[in-house]
Amino acid sequence: MSILQSLFGPSKRKTPFDLSKLGVDMHSHLIPGIDDGAPTMDHSIAMLNKFAQLGYRKVITTPHILGEVHPNTPEIILSGLADVQKELKALNIPIEIEAAAEYYCDESFLPQIKEKNILSFGQNYVLMEFSMLRPSQYEAQALFELQVAGYVPVLAHFERYPYYHGNFEKVTELRERNIKIQVNLGSLSGHYGPGVKKMAEELIKKGLVDFLGSDCHRMEHLLMIEKHLDASIFNAIENLKLLNPSL
Repeated sequence: MSILQSLFGPSKRKTPFDLSKLGVDMHSHLIPGIDDGAPTMDHSIAMLNKFAQLGYRKVITTPHILGEVHPNTPEIILSGLADVQKELKALNIPIEIEAAAEYYCDESFLPQIKEKNILSFGQNYVLMEFSMLRPSQYEAQALFELQVAGYVPVLAHFERYPYYHGNFEKVTELRERNIKIQVNLGSLSGHYGPGVKKMAEELIKKGLVDFLGSDCHRMEHLLMIEKHLDASIFNAIENLKLLNPSL
């Protein structure tokens, strides 16, 4: 069986589900009570325990920063992170947690870039998302200003933007400019529908993915990934040259 057949063929899991080859999740919402993710510390800890059971060694959680909807700041996020880290240590759960943010690309994002008031991760990576409905009028400016400021943009769940479906020239052009592409594991399991699943698969087949992320908001997301993703997909991680293990 070829790598691509193993990626997208019928599920015939014979080995325990193990994400240790991926190692690090870089897109989730686990700081309790500050966005649409974990509502309480108990939920956060339960999900982190599940990440550890799935083979992850580290989670870089990324709360939303989105205008008045999720008016988070680096200070709010890092304070919440410290609380979670303290609880993890007390419970002796074998996983690390760090924090960055998922920035929504709108007019409020641009001043944060200019002020360098940005939570990045890894090699100055900045996770950002667009509207699901239409291309952002701020996309070009935000990407340019991030790079001028020394950041590396990472486009969250690129497969979920219907206006970019099938536009692999766009993806190639972005990656040639050192703009990274992140795909949700839930997309590969079919959680967001067949069109999104197809786009995610095509991005992987064409080698146009830099990061895989859970985008975990609730325990159900992790259980769905565990149930519906064939473990053999992760045999191809090294061939895809994903950046997760380097974080």
